[in-house]
Amino acid sequence: MHSTPPHILVIGCGNLLRADDGVGPVMIRHLLDRGVPEDVEVADGGTAGMDVAFRMRGAGHVILVDACVSGGEPGTIYEVPASEAETPPLEAAGNLHSFRWDHAITFARWLLKDEFPQSVTAFLIEAGSTEPGMELSPPVDRAMHRLIDLLIERWAAGGTGSETGSSATPGTGRAACASN
Repeated sequence: MHSTPPHILVIGCGNLLRADDGVGPVMIRHLLDRGVPEDVEVADGGTAGMDVAFRMRGAGHVILVDACVSGGEPGTIYEVPASEAETPPLEAAGNLHSFRWDHAITFARWLLKDEFPQSVTAFLIEAGSTEPGMELSPPVDRAMHRLIDLLIERWAAGGTGSETGSSATPGTGRAACASN
C-alpha cells in the first residue's frame, strides 16, 4: 500500500460470479502477478460503486476496467473518457445495487472536490456472457491480456495509461482500442 496517493490507480469493477462481468477484478489479479510500476496502484472495486468513488480520493489518474454489453463483438476494448461516461447517481436512487462506476465518477467529482483525480478513463471490454459462472470467455480473456499489455506499454513510455481523445465513436464516447 502506498503511504501517499498513487499517481495512477487502476480499479477493476465487476461481478466475479457472472462470467465476463468479472473481467475487471480478474485483470487486477493478473496485474498484481505481472507487477506494476511503483507509481501504479491497483484495487478490486468489485460491485461496490460507492466504494469506487471513495477509492479515487487523491489519485492523480484513475483507470476503471469493467465489462460492457453494448452489442459489439465480444472482446472489443473501448477506451472511454470519464467526462463522456458520467451518469448522475440519482438514476440509481433507491437501489444501491444499481450504483455503478459511471455513477461513482459523478458522485466522486461532487464529493472529493479538489481531491478528484486529474483524469479518469474507463476501459470497457465487450462481454460475451454475463451468465452465472466464474470463467472468462476466450475472447474476453484475450482482450484482458491485450489491455494489460497496452497499459504496461503506455506506463513504460511514461504515460498514465489513458490516451483518450477524439478517436471515440461519434455519439457514444467510446473509442475501440482493439477487437478480437
